[in-house]
Amino acid sequence: MENEGKKRVWSEYQKEIADDHFFYVRSCIRQSFFPGSEQFFLDFMRNGLGKDVFENPSHTTCTGIGYHGDIVPIETIMTVVARHFALMKESGYKNIAISCVTSFGIYTEILETWKHFPEQLERTREFLFKATGREFDVPENMAHTSDIIYKFRDEIASRAKYRLINHQTGEPLKVVEHIGCHYSKMFPKHGVGGAEFPRVLSGMAEAWGGEIIDYPERRHCCGFGFRQYLVQANRGYSVSNTAKKFASMEPYKPDFILTNCPGCNMFMDKWQYTIREMEGVTFGPSGDSIPVLTYEELAGLVLGYNPWNLGLQYHMVQSEPLLRKMGVEFDPEDKYKTKDGVQMPIPRNLINC
Repeated sequence: MENEGKKRVWSEYQKEIADDHFFYVRSCIRQSFFPGSEQFFLDFMRNGLGKDVFENPSHTTCTGIGYHGDIVPIETIMTVVARHFALMKESGYKNIAISCVTSFGIYTEILETWKHFPEQLERTREFLFKATGREFDVPENMAHTSDIIYKFRDEIASRAKYRLINHQTGEPLKVVEHIGCHYSKMFPKHGVGGAEFPRVLSGMAEAWGGEIIDYPERRHCCGFGFRQYLVQANRGYSVSNTAKKFASMEPYKPDFILTNCPGCNMFMDKWQYTIREMEGVTFGPSGDSIPVLTYEELAGLVLGYNPWNLGLQYHMVQSEPLLRKMGVEFDPEDKYKTKDGVQMPIPRNLINC
């Protein structure tokens, strides 16, 4: 009876995730800082799983950063997103796959607004038609791309070349997962596990052999916060938020941090460099910093993708210590070479090489 009760409660935290035929929308931050993540997702979905994933070259930013920075009005962002839905309709798709957690939160907020205030939906239809001559349908299924990788986590596990196991000790790697606030906190029912029990990243890591570390500031913000970073005078609030989170996880000696938000990934990676340069402080074991990976990068490593094709060299905190623990084969000479074999300039002050 107790197990049945738990299953019934957990069923309330599930979401329907489409199986195929996705209209894919990229992330401004992810494609700027971690372009290999999106390329992995497209390659794995199309060539690994044989799924139909379409992206329209006319897709634009959702303007979410401007909206949360109080620059873009809500009527404008609704019209921009409606145009995305129009592109989806014109392409013949009904399922939308969103790469960015900020965009995911924006799309969700807009759909919830239209649901409760249908007059706003009609105004948006009017604005879009006047501006572009386009019409749109609301998506039948909306998923963040981490939802989709979570959905296929067991398929990835069955194809794994490497597992989240320390190949020297045989112990599971210690994983700190960080869920983007706009994924599960704004509208909990739209995220796997809701705000209380988000499962989308921990489910992946455990399926691939890792051990999830619980720690006091597990659900604390990464420190981005839009206006607390975009306004230069507020950046001390941003870095102090992130430092508090790092200090909380430090005693548990995590092997890496796993994120599903491009902004969170960027800040938790780059603020470690900043804190090290400002204060000489690091938070990883043995005086190292902690590698911060996207879920696409982690899935790619598990499947045996070349870490440099995944773009791990673009991070401030470098991944070699983690690669060695996993037993991943890699050629350090190829790290900063183009696909044509041309040597690129090697950055200075890299961490954990």
